[in-house]
Amino acid sequence: MNLARLRRFIGDMTSLVGGAWQDKDEAAILEVGATLLGELVKHDDWLPESMAKCPPHGYAQNMLWCDPFERFCIVSFVWAPSAQTPVHDHQMWGLVGMLRGSETSQAYKRDEATGALTLGECSALKPGDGEAVDETSRHSPQSVIGAYKRSKLVAEREVERLIAQENLPAVIVAPSTPIGPRDIKPTPTGRIIVEAATGRMPAFVDTGLNLVHVEDVAEGHFLALEKGRIGQNYILGGEDVSLETMLGDIAAITGRKAPTIKLPRGPLFPLAYGAELLARLTGKEPFLTADALRMSRYRMFFSSAKAKAELGYTARPYQQGLKDALAWFGAHGYLR
Repeated sequence: MNLARLRRFIGDMTSLVGGAWQDKDEAAILEVGATLLGELVKHDDWLPESMAKCPPHGYAQNMLWCDPFERFCIVSFVWAPSAQTPVHDHQMWGLVGMLRGSETSQAYKRDEATGALTLGECSALKPGDGEAVDETSRHSPQSVIGAYKRSKLVAEREVERLIAQENLPAVIVAPSTPIGPRDIKPTPTGRIIVEAATGRMPAFVDTGLNLVHVEDVAEGHFLALEKGRIGQNYILGGEDVSLETMLGDIAAITGRKAPTIKLPRGPLFPLAYGAELLARLTGKEPFLTADALRMSRYRMFFSSAKAKAELGYTARPYQQGLKDALAWFGAHGYLR
């Protein structure tokens, strides 16, 4: 019984809900929480058998966890074969993951004028099913973190407006987190690679990101130009990776020992504010910022299924991006 897996999920959801609740960002809870839940139900080794029992008919609800501030709870629903429920409305946000068996869910829509119900989408869940963020997931300028991310969102929305209102023949591509050679500045992700490769990153926070080789992103741009549909948005990503795994891979490539200290975010905020103040005085970019800590609450995982299906987009293993980045950084004096 791997209860540590369930405890890790509880901790991740507590961190997620804590930050998103403060920011009143329910969309972030649904987007990131779906990814966390999908990862949990991929493994059938954490649910106690006492929480998997069900009466012969109907269903059972087994409380696994209730947040002390009552912001969320985790419940094991166990359905008898062929059990059904009346049409109902949950009237709150929720996430569903399938651990065993299967479930068919029929949605309904209510006609606002007559009050009549009409059939909506019918979906089926199978073991391990979980949803990743894709092109249909929408942010608002209020839900993104930091001026840089906000500027990119505002620019994207303006392009969408020009497409819709002025027939701009544009296709939008959204890279996830590119890594690889020729990261001159370097980017924030490139800085993590450099710091980890030189032994200057002894600890980390629990977060995740989608890593993709920069050359695959470049190829994806050409594919979108050639095959993309006007007005469509395509995510150009690679693989979902935890920061801990990424740092372990860098350590393996460079022959160093991987960091094992996992830090809570809260105590790091004063350090981040101090680093930002020092950066204003020196003109140098801070390695740690408050916005970066806020973003680390969310595992930034994405799906490129649409780009693969419509554009023929492919991405090589992210480890090759790490190797190419390290080779380039080493050849240009970044790893001293």
